[in-house]
Amino acid sequence: MELKPAIDYRLLVDNLSTAILLVDRNLNIFYLNSSCEALFDMSLLRALGMPVLNLLCVPSDEFNTEEALKNTLEFSQAYTRREATINVNFKDIHVDYTVSLLNYNKDYHPLLLIELNPIDRMLKISKEENLIQQHQITRQLIRGVAHEIKNPLGGIRGATQLLARSLNDPQYTEFTDIIISEVDRLRTLADTMLGSRQLPSYQAVNIHEPLERVRSLITNQTKKKIKIIRDYDLSLPEVNADRDQLIQVMLNISVNAVQAMMENKDFFIDHQPTLILRTRIQRLVTINGVLNRSAIRIDIEDNGPGITEDLIESVFYPLVTSRANGTGLGLSIAQNIMHQHNGMIECQSVPGKTTFSLYLPWESDHVAK
Repeated sequence: MELKPAIDYRLLVDNLSTAILLVDRNLNIFYLNSSCEALFDMSLLRALGMPVLNLLCVPSDEFNTEEALKNTLEFSQAYTRREATINVNFKDIHVDYTVSLLNYNKDYHPLLLIELNPIDRMLKISKEENLIQQHQITRQLIRGVAHEIKNPLGGIRGATQLLARSLNDPQYTEFTDIIISEVDRLRTLADTMLGSRQLPSYQAVNIHEPLERVRSLITNQTKKKIKIIRDYDLSLPEVNADRDQLIQVMLNISVNAVQAMMENKDFFIDHQPTLILRTRIQRLVTINGVLNRSAIRIDIEDNGPGITEDLIESVFYPLVTSRANGTGLGLSIAQNIMHQHNGMIECQSVPGKTTFSLYLPWESDHVAK
């Protein structure tokens, strides 16, 4: 006789991408699944017994949540709230949620089943998809322009060299050398705009190795004028990545942060310029429209003046920079490298705290598209 596999319903619920919350008849939290723990950034042990009204009620909300929950308990009156705001750890989260009665056994007290779907995640996915599409279009345009620039530059350089030899006059050498030097500079810029076509050479990488390499380079470059803090989670697993390309991404972001701090010394009258390198596991993170069970997050944070509001949305676009000597290509190339690794870079900035977060998925299975 063929045996049917036993179903562990708790394991099933814990692997749902929907956040599930169970509430007892006293309106206290009875159970959270893994997705709900990630949404609330709170463990089941900590949440157990907490009044659910502490989460679902916010001062600005006119909806009578307590009455609605009691009606569901008494009359099995299920309901759904759209675009509701809940407050967790002093942070507002926007969700759609449905409340229904779970009365599975007359010998047990009924429970309220609350299913929460964060709106922020859907908005984030939509925003990411638009940014990725715009980034790809812009990259194609920049590459096309760079390719067209390189062709005539070769002719100009060759003609200038022939002119210099035919004139054979030292008084004109200075001018022809300037032309050749500027042509070479433009060709280098065009090569940078074209970017590398080399595919990543994947291997198992401990994420802290490239970080330590970057830390060493920054320390030597700044002569210890910048305080560097390491906040590592050493239990992180290895990722499948190109070590050299990761160093390029991390170094680019770190150098930008250091230069921003060094160029704005007046901002640091009463505190020291500081760079923080942080690693963490991020549960249930959406990367390029895919919800991953977990990913490695690398934060590169500085306490400089920050990025202005008019640049923060376009900081990864080619040729966008706030620095007089910057090309605006480094972050665009870094984002492109992260996309090749099925990862991404996010940026959040306010005066005194700018954080670039690098996300690298390490589990091969995804939760949902």
